[in-house]
Amino acid sequence: MQTHFLIKPVDSELTDALQAKIDQKTKPLGSLGRLEALALRIGLIQNTLSPTLINPAIVIFAGDHGIAANGVSAYPQSVTAQMVANFLAGGAAISVFAKHNGLDLWIVDAGVNAKLSPHSKLIDAKIGKGTRNFLDAPAMTESECTQAIQAGADIVQERHRTGCNCIGFGEMGIGNTSSASLLMHCLTGLPLAQCVGRGTGLNEAQLGHKLSVLNQALAQHPNIHDPLQVLAIFGGFEIAMMTGAYLKAAERGMLIVVDGFIAGCALLAAAKCHPEVLDYCVFSHVSDEQGHQALLDHFGAQALLDLELRLGEGSGAALAYPLIASAVAMLNEMASFAEAGVDGG
Repeated sequence: MQTHFLIKPVDSELTDALQAKIDQKTKPLGSLGRLEALALRIGLIQNTLSPTLINPAIVIFAGDHGIAANGVSAYPQSVTAQMVANFLAGGAAISVFAKHNGLDLWIVDAGVNAKLSPHSKLIDAKIGKGTRNFLDAPAMTESECTQAIQAGADIVQERHRTGCNCIGFGEMGIGNTSSASLLMHCLTGLPLAQCVGRGTGLNEAQLGHKLSVLNQALAQHPNIHDPLQVLAIFGGFEIAMMTGAYLKAAERGMLIVVDGFIAGCALLAAAKCHPEVLDYCVFSHVSDEQGHQALLDHFGAQALLDLELRLGEGSGAALAYPLIASAVAMLNEMASFAEAGVDGG
């Protein structure tokens, strides 16, 4: 399997000019801390001294997992479809945060194990009614994995066509922290026990059971390291679609707001194929899920927020968006010493 994306590294030519613009704002040098670094990063991604945020969006990919049958989650698989309905009805955390922060919210049926009612904000990209149980067989065939990656790319392409230049991705899928943990282990080489967390709130006994099941899965599929092969064997339709979404967003030069652990593991698969994708990413938060801080360390990334979240849905990306908007506003609207007639510039 191969991916076909042309992602250019972000050009650093404007670094000095952007830094000079930030330094000339009416404030002590460096006094806005990491907001200044965020403004610089956004300016470089957009290759301009005056970046803009146009039609910002959150896309949630939803899919079910065969491994859920083995009791790796505190919730039944039926919750995936129920939460999709909640997203569309406006009752979920991400629905509230997206609305409050002016983010266009789209939900994708990547592979929910239910027939979903049509909705203006629901994108039907269903590949199957959940993946296979990777204890028995690869979660996806190579063809299904490739199809999912392309579907994610196509969905982002459509957002880009409408002018969107800032996008974040969320997920919903009972059992998907199990898939994400295996992806992280296989693609970073970190011990599986460091990659497996409590997901939806497992107790100690349930966590031990989850780790045991995932070790059995590794024994069934040993020594798999190719990123797309790992994705097909252990991933989910929603994770594979998110992988393609990241790659297309970077190819189109969009600012990408990365959510939590599962979204990060989808990015890991994307970055193993095309490392340049990381140039376009801002990491919204470090979650309370075990493994996420180690994943951020692997990326060499520092998250904007640490709110002990472990919800998914793109919720951390939506909560971080006001900081992104503030960084852009600072760069564009804050006066320089010369403009304000203030001594010190």
